[in-house]
Amino acid sequence: MEFTDSQIQRYSRHIILSEVGGKGQKKLSQAKVLVIGAGGLGSPAALYLAAAGIGTIGLVDGDVVDLSNLQRQILHSTATIGVPKVESGRRTLSALNPDIAVKTYQEHVTAENIMGILPDYDIILDGSDNFSTRFMINDACFFAKKTLVSGSIFRFEGQLTTIKPHQGYPCYRCLYPEPPPAGMVPSCQEAGVLGVLAGTIGVLQASEAVKEVLGIGETLADKLLIYDALDMKFRKVSRPKDPACRLCGPHPTITSLLQDYAVSCSM
Repeated sequence: MEFTDSQIQRYSRHIILSEVGGKGQKKLSQAKVLVIGAGGLGSPAALYLAAAGIGTIGLVDGDVVDLSNLQRQILHSTATIGVPKVESGRRTLSALNPDIAVKTYQEHVTAENIMGILPDYDIILDGSDNFSTRFMINDACFFAKKTLVSGSIFRFEGQLTTIKPHQGYPCYRCLYPEPPPAGMVPSCQEAGVLGVLAGTIGVLQASEAVKEVLGIGETLADKLLIYDALDMKFRKVSRPKDPACRLCGPHPTITSLLQDYAVSCSM
């Protein structure tokens, strides 16, 4: 692949980085990243992936843009209220970088459809807002052997980790073995969330995805990054592999996607 003069100019700040260069930028242009959820986390993540020149970005979301979304979901605007989020997102990303391909899936991911979507992508970004979907995405990526960058936000705190058990690292169930019972944790609608927090964690998800594509830097695959926006503190804690994990342990009891993932919301 040869870059055009305009592409060289667009990506010049990447190309002059010795850790990226022309070869790295070509890797980005050939990469395929799936963003699940075109909402608070998916919006900033997708914008920076598009700006970075990720060649193919997939957007999965079954909702339409609502006025209450605009406090944090910066892919969308007042003009796109009522428009499917994936279509609103496609327009925004294509306007930012017309060189990339944006594939849209106007549906919620489920145990029935996710395995038909994942094979087309290298890296998956989880921008979902509920535990049930998060566990289902983790399990699906495990079976599909896909690297997953998982982010979550709640009130003033965010969490981020990279999940790639196919490379010997722990899965999401090593950190949280089971979803909490429905109703135990308040939903984002009930408890609220600081809008700019979504930007912080979403951009960090994009950063981790870019690093994974380029093969540079330190991975978060064995760590959990926790951000407290009120105290402006970041901390990393170890995320060891659970030898009793039902999914990625030596004696798994989860050998395929479950038929029912309990519904609950938030972090």
